[in-house]
Amino acid sequence: MNDLYSILGVERSASDDDIKQAYRRMAMQYHPDRNGGSKEAEEKFKELSEAYDVLRDPQKRAAYDRYGEAGLKGGGGQQYHHVDLSEALNIFMRDFGLGDLFGGAGMGRQQTGPRAGADTKVELKLTLAEVATGVTKSVKMKLLDPCERCSGSGAENGSAPTRCTTCAGTGEVRRAQRSFFGNFVSVAPCPTCGGEGTMIASPCKSCRGEGRQRGDHTIPVKIPAGVATGQYMQLRGVGNAGVRGGPRGDIIVLFEVQDDDQFERDGEDLYTEVLVTFPQAVLGAEIEVPGVMAPITLRVPPGTQSGHIFELRGKGLPRVNASGVGDLHVRIQVWTPKELSEAERQLIDALAKVTPSAPARHDKGFWARMKEALGA
Repeated sequence: MNDLYSILGVERSASDDDIKQAYRRMAMQYHPDRNGGSKEAEEKFKELSEAYDVLRDPQKRAAYDRYGEAGLKGGGGQQYHHVDLSEALNIFMRDFGLGDLFGGAGMGRQQTGPRAGADTKVELKLTLAEVATGVTKSVKMKLLDPCERCSGSGAENGSAPTRCTTCAGTGEVRRAQRSFFGNFVSVAPCPTCGGEGTMIASPCKSCRGEGRQRGDHTIPVKIPAGVATGQYMQLRGVGNAGVRGGPRGDIIVLFEVQDDDQFERDGEDLYTEVLVTFPQAVLGAEIEVPGVMAPITLRVPPGTQSGHIFELRGKGLPRVNASGVGDLHVRIQVWTPKELSEAERQLIDALAKVTPSAPARHDKGFWARMKEALGA
């Protein structure tokens, strides 16, 4: 899915009025009746209407800003989908204050036959070590399954669904209506059968005609290495069963990577800081620095300055679904003890007498580096 803000040509900080005005202007430009039935204009019109329908709703917009398209998927009937032309025209007419051409504002996607089950979202917490290697985790969930008594049909044993007489089994009704753009033929779900095309005269006593019941599930989730907080994966066709034989929906797994006390993360690169003593910085030393999976040996050369950053190539995190590994950046900080023994004090005094003064000037750019170190 393209970025919804870019589709409407507005910034992410755009006000509700800005979004509405942008949609109106572009929808008028690409309306099918103004473009001689152009397929390209029709697709653009649907794309604009889909973007506007999300961004006009504060809750949908907040979910999209945080999680992207995954934030628009979930239970409670609030499934995100790509709109068809009739829905796009409905959104357009609603926006211009002409009412809902298709039988009620906020109508869901038109679909004949058994409806798919609602998508389900689940958040999965990961450690940095799990991100580094990838991991398979089991998620325990309660999902809707086909009813065992009626095998998902919704009809009591000995009976069967019958064809709807209102729509003749098509699941939809059509009607013509005039607007200031001309005649529109609207297609709406059949009000008698709810768009399924069938009726149940004797509902199943176990599921009361719904064709499904709740059950416990353990879902294995194979997570690739390198994922980050806010990313997600979609497990297709393993979620809730649909009503009366409808296909299963999807499970949207949102990742939340827990903070690690030793590292800061920037994409696939990691940053850490280690303390060394003054003799180690002056004379050089081999030290151990933290790695994601195990400590790493780092050679600190003589004369290393406090604040120097070493880049350890390929010691960061894998790139998700791609080749290559990020780097580990190690910042050296000289440790200054707050308390000294008498022997240590005497040695420091002796060193002070023979140590030259520090340089009086800083090299150009020190203030920018200082602000960067302070996180300004």
